[in-house]
Amino acid sequence: MSWSGHSTRRAWLGGAVGLGLAGCRRWSAETGVSPSNALLRPEVEGGWVGAHMDRGHAWRDGLGKPPSSARDQTRRVHTLIVGAGVAGLSAARGLQQAGIDDFAVLDLEDEAGGNSRGHSIHGLPCPLGAHYLPVPGPAAVEVAQWLEEIGVIRQVQGRWQGDERHLCHSLQERLFVPDARQDYPPGVQAGHWQEGILPMPMADSPGAAQTQAQYLRFSQEVANAARQWPFAMPTAHAPWHPGLDALDRQTFAQWLDAHGFDATALRWYLDYACRDDYGAGIHQVSAWAGLQYFASRHGFDEPGASRDPHDAVLTWSQGNAWLTQRLAQGLGDRWQAGQMATRIRPGRHDVQVDALDTRSGLRVRWVAAKVVVAVPLFIAARLIDPMPPALKALAPSLRYAPWLVSNLWLNKPLQDRPGVPMAWDNVRQAPLEMATNAPLEPALGYVNARHQSLAPTPGPMLLTHYWALGGQNPQALANHRQRLARQPWQTWAQSVLDDLSPVHPDLPGKLGRIDLMRWGHAMVIPTPGLRGHPALAALAQPQGRLHFAHSDLSAYSVFEEAFTRGAFAARAIGASKNRPV
Repeated sequence: MSWSGHSTRRAWLGGAVGLGLAGCRRWSAETGVSPSNALLRPEVEGGWVGAHMDRGHAWRDGLGKPPSSARDQTRRVHTLIVGAGVAGLSAARGLQQAGIDDFAVLDLEDEAGGNSRGHSIHGLPCPLGAHYLPVPGPAAVEVAQWLEEIGVIRQVQGRWQGDERHLCHSLQERLFVPDARQDYPPGVQAGHWQEGILPMPMADSPGAAQTQAQYLRFSQEVANAARQWPFAMPTAHAPWHPGLDALDRQTFAQWLDAHGFDATALRWYLDYACRDDYGAGIHQVSAWAGLQYFASRHGFDEPGASRDPHDAVLTWSQGNAWLTQRLAQGLGDRWQAGQMATRIRPGRHDVQVDALDTRSGLRVRWVAAKVVVAVPLFIAARLIDPMPPALKALAPSLRYAPWLVSNLWLNKPLQDRPGVPMAWDNVRQAPLEMATNAPLEPALGYVNARHQSLAPTPGPMLLTHYWALGGQNPQALANHRQRLARQPWQTWAQSVLDDLSPVHPDLPGKLGRIDLMRWGHAMVIPTPGLRGHPALAALAQPQGRLHFAHSDLSAYSVFEEAFTRGAFAARAIGASKNRPV
């Protein structure tokens, strides 16, 4: 999901955007839509797409075996990268820059990209995971250099500026705000769309003055925190500080309570922001994570404040798959798809990595001088034999959020509700108690995957719906993960329709196809104590011939963190290539 467009971009493409939205008619009670239309129609096509869950479970259940038969082989490289997500692909790029061409990249899936992979429906591209990248700030040196290299950004008066072709040029975000004073049919939620995701309380509503005052005070707290402590994006470019450690040892909800932030609208927004960025809400993530979200990158602007260029967003119809596809270009046969690594065994003179080619059944033993472990740390803990002491100490603290990402193809544009028109990012404000007490947390809304389209006439719509399923505790998290694994796609598709139809009652009748991507372990949750754990800092350093490279080392999953960790690993290997280990 995302976190206000700029008038210059809107003016540049204003005419085209206006034509593209012309088909979004206003919804009215006279359309005759009834709640019964929210049922998933039998003729709607769809299914699970993306990751091969069977391969992951085969690895989990120990079905891969080390080389033993005559069909097996041994291959030698200088460096082996295990994992082809953003960090692994960044490491591959860094090795090439260091003059190391003798490397290979293994991944369980057939397509590189990790949780930044893409999809298409009827020829229309859409994301399966991460879908945007903010224009880099001053600390994101490695990411900025690469983006400049591929022509996505350039420096203007000392600041990075995105190329118009890659910036979000439609209305960036809107929020559906409930309004009980309006009269709508049963099953249709009363309310209107407002620009921006921060709820704007009506002046005459109860508690409006208190909410506005807390918005302003929270903005000041964020600014003070950014001045007082070294928040940065990526976090690896800032020293860890005792003040940050104190924040990391409490939940964000505890910090908010201690500072008297109890306004319902503010709490909803902050909980939404944490679920959006970290997969879990304010009662699970640390106060460091809650403030890192704002102090390192986004800032927090109270209503009426002028927005700064730090809000500029780079995005593509297929999401961040556009970026990972370019990172993977040029790998050639170094890219080894469908390779299930089953064991990593470091030795004195080399590292042996056993892998199974899931397509041919061939078992391969890779022998490398260096190995970049670019997989989530919970996977690394199962692969490395013997497990490094730091990883063993850290493993019990790791908790991962499952996600559901659904792409909905609609044969006609939606009729819209009162308020601002369709935005790139569209969020429904759910009651806060739904996020804290309900068995299933509220969804995060949807992205208009065709927001970059300059088509002169309206056509089919493609919406990408996001649902973070971090739960309220470890048991709820495990239950969500099991439901994703066991329930048919139609059950989850119906849940998606149940979430969208109260705001878009005409959507179920226009749905032609829905493809769903289930992420069992989409991202690590920055729970209290994780970022400041000494074992995490230890794993960021070379472990003999092993180099860890994953956003887990930063305790949360975003593109900048993963890319930087991969660059660090490649830099360390390049610096040591002529030195004995």
